[in-house]
Amino acid sequence: MSTVLVLSLHTSPLEQPGRGDGGGMNVYVRELSAALARAGSSCEVFTRAEAPDLPAVVEVEPGFRLHHVVAGPQCAVPKGHLHELVDEFADAVAKITEGLDEAPEAVHANYWLSGVAGQTIKRRFDLPLVSTFHTLDRVKAEASPEEVDPVDLQRRARAEAEVIQCSDAVLASCQPEVDQLVDLYGASPERVEIVPPGVDHAFFAPGDRHQARRAIGVEDAAPLLLFVGRIQPLKGADVAVSALHELGRRGFSGARLLVVGGPSGVLGEHEARSLRALADDLGLAGQVTFLPPQRHELLSTFYRAADVCLVPSRSESFGLVALEAAACGTPVVASSVGGLTTLVEHGRTGYLVEGRDVDAFAGHVAQLLSDPALAARIGGAAALGARRYTWSHAAHHLRGLYADLAARSIVECA
Repeated sequence: MSTVLVLSLHTSPLEQPGRGDGGGMNVYVRELSAALARAGSSCEVFTRAEAPDLPAVVEVEPGFRLHHVVAGPQCAVPKGHLHELVDEFADAVAKITEGLDEAPEAVHANYWLSGVAGQTIKRRFDLPLVSTFHTLDRVKAEASPEEVDPVDLQRRARAEAEVIQCSDAVLASCQPEVDQLVDLYGASPERVEIVPPGVDHAFFAPGDRHQARRAIGVEDAAPLLLFVGRIQPLKGADVAVSALHELGRRGFSGARLLVVGGPSGVLGEHEARSLRALADDLGLAGQVTFLPPQRHELLSTFYRAADVCLVPSRSESFGLVALEAAACGTPVVASSVGGLTTLVEHGRTGYLVEGRDVDAFAGHVAQLLSDPALAARIGGAAALGARRYTWSHAAHHLRGLYADLAARSIVECA
């Protein structure tokens, strides 16, 4: 059995998505590591210990072990200071690696902080480095400049460029992300590999909408919209609230919106307060319900309960929420950005909106609510299209990539 070192320094794959820094990356690391383990690759996953009472090792499932690595204080550390702990994290990972029964085949880093640590591990053990960035700071700076500190931007963007040049393979979820890596960071196209994430179809699948609504405590038959994601400007929940208001002008004054997620990032708490104030100002206080993050597998019930899922992000490297909603047969209206442009086929599996056009979002939602046959057709096509995305397929692709890289001479780092 081959062994892969998987680095997720700043957030644990067991962390609740939608809370703090927990999001699609947590799901990615957990589900991909599990799929790799089931396919025959042992995954040793490393994350920073954020509490003193965490077990040193968690046997998540056979072939998938999570190591809580002590690096810095055993408590939450602001994300802007985590770069100071990278060397300590890498040294601790190296010591654990030296004690493994089997020499690793590759190191797979997730996010730029892990990528910096991954360079150290690569050099120390002469391993190929595979990097998944999940978000790129230069892309985020363009999409949501108010969330980016100029000093942090320079540090992170420089580090991302170094990791990209040092990586034997950089993973992208779709062609738009490949273009960003090449155009903004000068990545070598031949070293960028498209490996789309998957979705767990055992949980995320079509089902009875009325039963799903009863399960989440929504008893009425009013149109129900859904937003799932971290509460931060980048995710655009304010567009969802404003679109609900615009729907009222289009004859759907009884429509409701569920916002599922918690504050994230430096502006998270401010954004959460602003969203509630916006709902109040628009007279929607009784129609917008704010819910805390939900366990990942339970989100499927929320997707099935909704008539439409809104994904108004300013940027998305992939857009896991859109894929999960589609897998549940729920039509998606999303921003025409990043990976969302590859997940949503406009007019067939959902709708794409250019920019933050509230009228366009509301118009597409109204079209779906006004025509149940159209909504059913689009939801069915979306669910069928989502079947192409599986974690087992991603794991199979990566197992071949790891083996191929292990047989080559590794890329020299600057």
